[in-house]
Amino acid sequence: MSKNKSTDQEALSAQEIPQQGVLIGLNAVIVSVQDETPYVLEVKRSAAAGSSRPEPSALPFGPYEPERHRTMEIGLRTWVEEQTYLDLGYVEQLYTFGDRGRDEGAALSDSRLISVGYLALTRQASKLNAPDSAWRNWYNYFPWEDWRDGEPAILDRKIKPGLKKWSDQAAEPGQRAQRWDRASYCFGFDGRVWDEEKVLERYELLYEASLVVEAYIDRKKEPQDDSLLGESMMSDHRRILATGMSRLRAKLKYRPVVFELMADSFTLLQLQQTVEAISGIRLHKQNFRRLVEKGGLVERTGKISTRTGGRPAEEFRFRREVLTERPASGFRVRTTKRG
Repeated sequence: MSKNKSTDQEALSAQEIPQQGVLIGLNAVIVSVQDETPYVLEVKRSAAAGSSRPEPSALPFGPYEPERHRTMEIGLRTWVEEQTYLDLGYVEQLYTFGDRGRDEGAALSDSRLISVGYLALTRQASKLNAPDSAWRNWYNYFPWEDWRDGEPAILDRKIKPGLKKWSDQAAEPGQRAQRWDRASYCFGFDGRVWDEEKVLERYELLYEASLVVEAYIDRKKEPQDDSLLGESMMSDHRRILATGMSRLRAKLKYRPVVFELMADSFTLLQLQQTVEAISGIRLHKQNFRRLVEKGGLVERTGKISTRTGGRPAEEFRFRREVLTERPASGFRVRTTKRG
């Protein structure tokens, strides 16, 4: 680029450049586990005026206010505590969501809404006093992700036929083969491996194939089928939740984040059930206990628990020293191969 051209560009006034405001919002995937159920905190929304259809639920969200919040994470923790009365433990940034048209309110103005998603863990699923909010089983939104009682029937009953039909609708043979290969890769069809971490890839494929309600809402169309897959959420909040689930399932394998969901003391069975609730797959009891002991992740408290409803069990606590002893310490769960 010549010097004169560069100088000319620098000389453009602000008035000559179209201005578009940017609004920054913070979305929180707040996860807790209670009685072997993985919960996510949802916010209830009032139905729109004149609408008979109930509004879909949403993840907690709020604005980032630079004048008030020194960092985005501080902003997130502040308004989550104000709105939900929860004191968050572990928090990490997930992703920045900024697709055009993802928020109807911003679309009506000259601003683009950018949302920064966060994953947050808490032990307080049974204590919720905030209005217009509730804990929901995250498998209500993704029923195909829970393999603890075996392969979900919805895979062969709805998902496989739906994706096969979508694949066959492609114009070219190569495109049809490519679509089905993606479906098999994501969902473990044709003897492929089911990878519990691919929550986001699976949801995005179902969206592309118009098998979830959000695909119709985003295109300003009425859903053609009342039996679309899973419960919907506002805007792209189900995509944000899928991102959080994928991240947490992956994180289990190399960081001891699961202990952010545990009480100060717990039995090994309770620990295993929490890992299973998050990963969506059952683990071999003896292999899991050997993994925990070999990794030095826990230590005995010297107490016996009688709260399990069965035989008394020894209680343990997390060894926080493990965080400085080695860089990777988690639970290596096995993937599942479909028949």
